[in-house]
Amino acid sequence: MLEKARNLIHFRRFVHSEFVPSVLYTFKWLVLAVVIGLLVGTASAFFLFGLEWATNFREDHLYMIALLPVGGFLIGWIYYRYGQSVVKGNNQLLEEFYNPLAPIPLRMAPLVVFGTIATHLFGGSAGREGTAVQMGGAIADRFTKWFKLGPIDRKAIITLGVAAGFASVFGTPLAGAIFALEWLIVGRVRYEAILPAFLGAYIADYACADYWHAHHTPYEIPFIPELTLVKVLWIIPAGLCFGLAARLFSKATQFFGELFKTTVKYPPLRPVIGGAIVAIVVFLIGTTKYIGLGVPTIEEAFNAPLPWYDFLAKIGFTSLTLGAGFKGGEVTPLFYIGATLGNMLSGAIPLPMALMAGMGFVAVFSGATNTPLSCTLMGIELFGAESGVYVGLACVVAYLFSGHSGIYGSQVIGSPKHVSLDHNKGKSLRKLD
Repeated sequence: MLEKARNLIHFRRFVHSEFVPSVLYTFKWLVLAVVIGLLVGTASAFFLFGLEWATNFREDHLYMIALLPVGGFLIGWIYYRYGQSVVKGNNQLLEEFYNPLAPIPLRMAPLVVFGTIATHLFGGSAGREGTAVQMGGAIADRFTKWFKLGPIDRKAIITLGVAAGFASVFGTPLAGAIFALEWLIVGRVRYEAILPAFLGAYIADYACADYWHAHHTPYEIPFIPELTLVKVLWIIPAGLCFGLAARLFSKATQFFGELFKTTVKYPPLRPVIGGAIVAIVVFLIGTTKYIGLGVPTIEEAFNAPLPWYDFLAKIGFTSLTLGAGFKGGEVTPLFYIGATLGNMLSGAIPLPMALMAGMGFVAVFSGATNTPLSCTLMGIELFGAESGVYVGLACVVAYLFSGHSGIYGSQVIGSPKHVSLDHNKGKSLRKLD
């Protein structure tokens, strides 16, 4: 009888101390994730529709590229006039996570959508991830004010929004959820928001792909060889090259950004000059393969040999475009850089071309964003579980060899990449340059 009473007491303690709070926590975040996920997924779908229209219109009317300086001035002036409070983009989300000062202005979402579509319409070289992440963060943070959420819940809801934006724009909910937890601090994963991140990622992906039927490009590695020790050893030099390419891209984008800021004092004029340079070079070389998202070239990298310099050209065009002040993400260009570099390296490394392109696709992304876990999951979601060891090891090696650099200057180092860099712990990447 006494034993039953003790068991009943323990059960009641469990119910009141763990079970009931867990149920309430799950219900709260399920409701928020459904609402925010549907909103962000819908926003991503219409953003993708707009991006597809802009790309097709530009390719059908190549004279639009000559108007890139005009588009640049339009983007620059609108941000100068109305977007001073959101001009930092993804870095602003990171800074608000570390040191909350004010709600993320909702205007971040429409401004970055407009800026990105205009960039692609007129022929800039950029991506879409940054736009989706900023949309997700800005939309989600509205609920902080509406529901009077505290600082801890605010961090979780921003994480939810980032996961929803990333997952819906790429069709990779697993990678989106982990990316939102991993990108916040280099070398650390923030498990406090794991439930909101996963719920938001899956619901947003469902809204974007299954409800609105937004198109995601499928990529396929037709043959993945049996894993052997020799093949594992070959992954290491490939990952090293991918990491160095990621570092080069990050440094080039930073270089052009600083160059334009120091030499052109009037912000709207920066994309005018950058746009003129990009447009002139495009007409001189006679191809548009290095502007826009570059998805056709990414697909081609899995199937046929490409010129060895394609990845360098994309680094140049994208870093110049973004450094000059055009809007858009960096991730799809990173996919391009990685896939074409992997395509080139397949001539020297005895692994299938498509596998090398797939490894580069996610590994350069890993090195530039310092998110090896989410990039590994993205590789598995896109290419299948059989590619797991290949893409995973490539992502880890690229992450290591990219050093303490990255496309997000506000990222803080939580765990250095190796012990000799322990003195960098707690510093932002921007302070290391």
